[in-house]
Amino acid sequence: MLKASVGESSNLNPREAVKETVGKLRTQDEGVGSAKVVFAYASCAYELPAMLDEFAKELPGIPVIGNTSFTGVITPAGFTGGDGFLGAMAFDDPGMSVGVAACPKTDPAQDAAELGEKVARKAMEAAGKDEAPLYYFMAASPAEEEYYVKGITHAIGRVPFFGGSAADNAIAGDWQLYTSDGAFPDGVAVAFFYGAPAMANVYTGAYHETEDVGIVTKTIGNRILAEIDGVPALEKYASWRGMDIDGLKGGALLAKSVVSPLGVKDRLGDLVAIRHPMAGNDDGSISLGNNIAKNTAVIRMEASVDELIASTGETLGELKGEVADPAAYLLVHCGGRRAGIGDRIGEVADLLAKQAGGVPFLTEFTFGEYGEVDDGCNTCGGLMLSFTGFSK
Repeated sequence: MLKASVGESSNLNPREAVKETVGKLRTQDEGVGSAKVVFAYASCAYELPAMLDEFAKELPGIPVIGNTSFTGVITPAGFTGGDGFLGAMAFDDPGMSVGVAACPKTDPAQDAAELGEKVARKAMEAAGKDEAPLYYFMAASPAEEEYYVKGITHAIGRVPFFGGSAADNAIAGDWQLYTSDGAFPDGVAVAFFYGAPAMANVYTGAYHETEDVGIVTKTIGNRILAEIDGVPALEKYASWRGMDIDGLKGGALLAKSVVSPLGVKDRLGDLVAIRHPMAGNDDGSISLGNNIAKNTAVIRMEASVDELIASTGETLGELKGEVADPAAYLLVHCGGRRAGIGDRIGEVADLLAKQAGGVPFLTEFTFGEYGEVDDGCNTCGGLMLSFTGFSK
């Protein structure tokens, strides 16, 4: 039976933050020293090697996996943020095996799909298994997430997953991924679950579709949307919203598109994966946070800040209906949504605590979110919620 414990700290010293957090884990589970894995989300301001070393001292032999989170974390204690913060959740289940592995990308020329296949084989080895897991967690740097997933799929087939991309506080590239073996800025880390309790994932943008729809007629690489219906993408987007194109240039587009991003619908129509416009470029193109393909349709989506806040409680409520006898919730919340919510983040914390109803939960803020919907493929998106629940 799965037992989960959660803790947090705002201590500026990473070693002290680990001590405080693990102390809270022990108050909920005296046997946390036999946990199979610890998820940990921390401040990008921390000296992460020191944090990982302290975890190894406090919980020897227990694999840690995680990444830096945008501005903070949420636990049942509320929002914990600032220059120093740490949130951790331990999974303790005698019948479960977890294989944790990482593959840093040390050379830009390395193929991301090959690294994905490699990390999958390392995770199976770490768990002492030679077959696909029941499901897996993935953390990656915000650049080639889709290709890491493709490589993992080459190794194990289609297996449900959840997770998110590492984040920092200023989109400055200060994000880090880590396992017990160390921290790194670029690459992929996974946790494969065997003999584990049932898992359910609700993956949604919780935006409304508008009537503004166009065909992608030109792209540059995988993540630059150049034209919609033969018109420069930024010009088309500005016309849809009745905005001045000059006011959407550069990073201004990132903030202004949180309440009105673009979406791409899956082949079954069950999911609209959000594509967050990251920058308006001088050539009229739009840089996106995830991949886009020529000759597919993009939809302009909408949600008010009030709706972004409310969607967190609604999504956790939906997840509760999918998980029998819940033991824990791991909640991946987009950092862009969190930025749009701003100083109202306490309202999100209150909604999540109310819906969790005493079940331990841990929320991180990411620069990309991963999940799956019914008969669709594992998917990567931005400005999304990937809420995952685990039965006892």
